[in-house]
Amino acid sequence: MKVFSSPTDLAEALATYVATALTNRITTHGAATLAVSGGTTPINFFQSLSKQTLDWPKVTITLVDDRCVPESSPRSNAALVKTHLLQGPAAAATFLPLVNNPTLKTAIAALRPLTAAILGMGTDGHTASFFPNGDTLAQCLAPTHGQLVETIRAEAAGEPRITLTLPILLEAAHVALHIEGAAKRAALEAAWRSGPVEDMPIRAILLRDPPPDIFWSP
Repeated sequence: MKVFSSPTDLAEALATYVATALTNRITTHGAATLAVSGGTTPINFFQSLSKQTLDWPKVTITLVDDRCVPESSPRSNAALVKTHLLQGPAAAATFLPLVNNPTLKTAIAALRPLTAAILGMGTDGHTASFFPNGDTLAQCLAPTHGQLVETIRAEAAGEPRITLTLPILLEAAHVALHIEGAAKRAALEAAWRSGPVEDMPIRAILLRDPPPDIFWSP
């Protein structure tokens, strides 16, 4: 686990990590893909990443998950990305939203394998929209489900959600977990202990080989 003294230091380090991964991928393959998470935690990271020197027209950005709400809603992850990441030079990147996208499955398939997937985690151990007791959690976590995206409903989620499924996240070249605060560190430590993946779905990511890069600050 990479530990930082402040969210600002973490954001800058994570932005450098992602920019390096994207640049290397562009050098070797001519294009790169990135999936990011929403919520309030990644805002500093988005702003730092938007300032990185990159060949942004060759980058495609999508979301790990989103709430099934219009982009006019303050709870839209797509709106969050457009406001805080797709600014300045980064506005030249291609953005692929998950909600109300009629060609989503084909478009997501074209991004595989993702260059980088940046995940968050709730204090209940959910990541992406893999919520404990979610109605399609088993399908989201199934290694051979065959679906790259899945809708899910859970009491803790509020609105219905749409999420990338576990296989596409695990196959990303770089997987990072971005968490902040004592409560989330305690949840992570609980997830490291043995127990059902369904109880704390972040365990499915922690079991990845190689394991994810974890970025934490108080």
